[in-house]
Amino acid sequence: MTEPVPAPAQVSNWNLPNALTTLRILMVPFYGWALLVDGGDSILWRTVAWVIFFLAMVTDKVDGDIARARNLITNFGKIADPIADKALTGMAFVGLSIIMDTWWMWTITIVVLVREWSVTLLRLSILKRVVLAAANSGKWKTTAQGLALGLLTLPLLEVGDEVGWLDVPGEVTYVVALVLLVIAFVLTIWSGYEFFRDVWKQRHNLRGKTTV
Repeated sequence: MTEPVPAPAQVSNWNLPNALTTLRILMVPFYGWALLVDGGDSILWRTVAWVIFFLAMVTDKVDGDIARARNLITNFGKIADPIADKALTGMAFVGLSIIMDTWWMWTITIVVLVREWSVTLLRLSILKRVVLAAANSGKWKTTAQGLALGLLTLPLLEVGDEVGWLDVPGEVTYVVALVLLVIAFVLTIWSGYEFFRDVWKQRHNLRGKTTV
């Protein structure tokens, strides 16, 4: 008589990856506050905001690597990690839109936020029934978004106004940031289309199997 195979031990939510994810969520309001001090004109606090944003991006990479390497993936992490990501990028888009105050930046922000949160909520709602691997376009989108928002968080033009010799480098970097923003915007729309297309295909296939 064979002995029953013991069920795998359940991973506790109290682990390092989840702690880093929680820390990233807590960083969001501090990042938003630092970004908007003096209406976004403070060189010091814009730099502080960039440091917070950079650390949050680093913890996003680190907590995922640790969770996979040590098999510390939990339901809390699956839910909290994308929420932390979208909260940070959402705060960055809204904060930068307030600072830049242009119709095109607000348009980009609204389109991106609608896409990001609709995809996140749908992904969480179908988590147990449909498994979708992250597409390459989504990974490139995340990279382009992080670079664009990080550069735009820096007081590039403000430093140029204060320090003359940094005027041209600041303007060039600002243009690079805008180019990355456009690339991120295009990839956001395309990866969103791919996601909804793949969800529809998988749900259609599941329905076909249940009717056989």
